[in-house]
Amino acid sequence: MGNLYKHLNIVIAEDDEDDYLLIVETLKKVENIGFIHWAKDGEELLKFLESCEESENPSEKKPSLIILDLNMPKKDGRETLSEIKNHPTRKTIPVIILTTSQAETDITQAYNLGANSYIQKPFKYQDFKATMQALQNYWLNIVKLPS
Repeated sequence: MGNLYKHLNIVIAEDDEDDYLLIVETLKKVENIGFIHWAKDGEELLKFLESCEESENPSEKKPSLIILDLNMPKKDGRETLSEIKNHPTRKTIPVIILTTSQAETDITQAYNLGANSYIQKPFKYQDFKATMQALQNYWLNIVKLPS
């Protein structure tokens, strides 16, 4: 089956370095990833998206996928998600919420703001790894992403 895209660009907005490294460990096994960019908060993510729009460099093109934590410093995931989904050229980027929160209000709000998926971070390492492998398989091998 496999995804037809040669170089998928992924942005991970995550303030916890250990979680970021676990996500990357799984994703870097995917052959068609062009780059993975790490933003430590929502402000950094939005600045990065802005720089992608202004760049002529093809390796800095709009991301294929954003993995977004809800609870981050400066600008949290809810506010960041809202800004992405209300922007004319960014709203088509799939955004996966990956967070520790299992609160029904967070889940409902994330989908109301335009999240494409909501995943609760498992606490055990093996479960986290299995979840990341499932995310990677679904979003990077099965789903057709906008170019």
